[in-house]
Amino acid sequence: MISKGRSRSYSLRRTARTGVTFPPELLSELDRIVERIGYTSRSKAIQDSVKSYITEQKWLSDQKGEKIGVLVLVYDHESRGVEDYLTDTEHEYASLVCSSTHVHLTKRDCLETMVVRGRASKIRELTEKFQTRKGVKQARLTIVSP
Repeated sequence: MISKGRSRSYSLRRTARTGVTFPPELLSELDRIVERIGYTSRSKAIQDSVKSYITEQKWLSDQKGEKIGVLVLVYDHESRGVEDYLTDTEHEYASLVCSSTHVHLTKRDCLETMVVRGRASKIRELTEKFQTRKGVKQARLTIVSP
């Protein structure tokens, strides 16, 4: 957020400090990657990750018209209500979902893949519902060209 009285260009040139909370296992993974790749800091690795995420989101938001894609979810099936939510949402968007598969990854984690076809805006809407749901660890959409 830009405070009143400051020019936009000034505020964009400043580096902002923010705090991020990580589960221990995710932070350990990040540290291993930082070391393997040779980043000088976690911050640079996180900045690169956020840039990549923003680029992906911009690309997806630019998609228009009829599309086909694959939506991949990893979720904790023991997270309260997540399975019911996923099932109900998949039914709500049944006109988009061509097929789905379910794979047990670990005692708690499941992988769900859905082939989706329809308006890009509706596919994005479905993806965002899953991305923001507690218990969903990953939700990734790949749009393919027929």
